[in-house]
Amino acid sequence: MKALIFDEFGGPEVLQYKEIDAPIIKDNELLVRMKAIGLNFADIYRRKGNYHLAGKPPYILGYEGAGVVEQVGNKVTKFKVGDRIAFADVPFANAELVAVPMDKVILLPSDISFETAASVLLQGLTAQYLTKDSYEVKANDTILVHAAAGGVGQNLVQIGKLLGGKVIGLTSSLEKSKAASAAGADFVFLYSEDWNRKIKEVTNGLGVDVVYESVGSTLSESFEATKVGGTVVFYGMSGGDPDPIDPRMLMDTSKTLTGGDLWNVLTTFEERKTRSTQLFNWITEGKIKVNEPTTFSLRDGAQAHTLLESRRSVGKILLIP
Repeated sequence: MKALIFDEFGGPEVLQYKEIDAPIIKDNELLVRMKAIGLNFADIYRRKGNYHLAGKPPYILGYEGAGVVEQVGNKVTKFKVGDRIAFADVPFANAELVAVPMDKVILLPSDISFETAASVLLQGLTAQYLTKDSYEVKANDTILVHAAAGGVGQNLVQIGKLLGGKVIGLTSSLEKSKAASAAGADFVFLYSEDWNRKIKEVTNGLGVDVVYESVGSTLSESFEATKVGGTVVFYGMSGGDPDPIDPRMLMDTSKTLTGGDLWNVLTTFEERKTRSTQLFNWITEGKIKVNEPTTFSLRDGAQAHTLLESRRSVGKILLIP
């Protein structure tokens, strides 16, 4: 089979499109022929060596995708050859064939395309748990979403509105602010502005109920934007490490700092089924819009990495085998 591999850490140029051996599935696995593969910043971090990678080179990136079952292991009973499936957390997805453990399989409804599934699963399920488990959004809550034009950001905006919240988005450019507004944000401010002052202006000086913080280096400013008794949900650090937070500040202002990681939520087959079903229903009912992704051939994966790393892209980037 063909796969996108790399032997050493570095820039996009280390990626190679080569013929390698197909995976041999275990009794509890399915062999899936990939139709669409999601590209995420975690892939860039792993390519650079910022994230730990198990095993030895050649390495294969990718954790999210969708395809068709080509073979099932001896202990697999819930799925059959020909089933359309997807996954959000299975390694080595940057290949024509992937071995998928049966407990990590998400069965695709007939009206959800491979491209939609690969575009929305990781980021959509992240936004779903952030607005339900990390901080349960209630009607009339005021929500601040960092990187509101990104994949998780646009999903947070849409789900926040769906749950009855008022959403403020932050973006790095006017072009991206248009994407956040199109997703439904009530207000969108630029990082280059005095965004904390503007947030206080539109919240009558109170601040927001919850901040979804994915930048990291803005953590202290996020607390400034939060009202007394409010919450900051820290789930990423695309802009660098956060400043230390003084617990006395949390005590004095009755504010809460909480973290979130999707892998602490997607722990069973049933969790995946329940959460993805809700996400897919929102999409088919038109309550959440999935924008058209930018697609690259898997062989052109280096170009896709270059675009994502430039931060010029808006929306999801997919690799197509």
